[in-house]
Amino acid sequence: MKRINQIDAFDLGRSPLSDEEREKLRRERLQKQKEEGYQLLAELCYLGEYDAAKKIANQNQNWGYEIVGGEVMEKED
Repeated sequence: MKRINQIDAFDLGRSPLSDEEREKLRRERLQKQKEEGYQLLAELCYLGEYDAAKKIANQNQNWGYEIVGGEVMEKED
């Protein structure tokens, strides 16, 4: 722990992220959301809640999934 006289009040803390680091974090966050979305949709389909799964898949099209025949499928563009 620093002594009070060693603390610089004008120091902003950590350095700002580079564009590459920011983009990497954004991609990781989107991938995590996609994986969690798949798990949610798969669980709803397992429970027989196909309409709820379809609704959630349509609301979150960025995940890239659709419900076909009660199963979670990747959308084909």
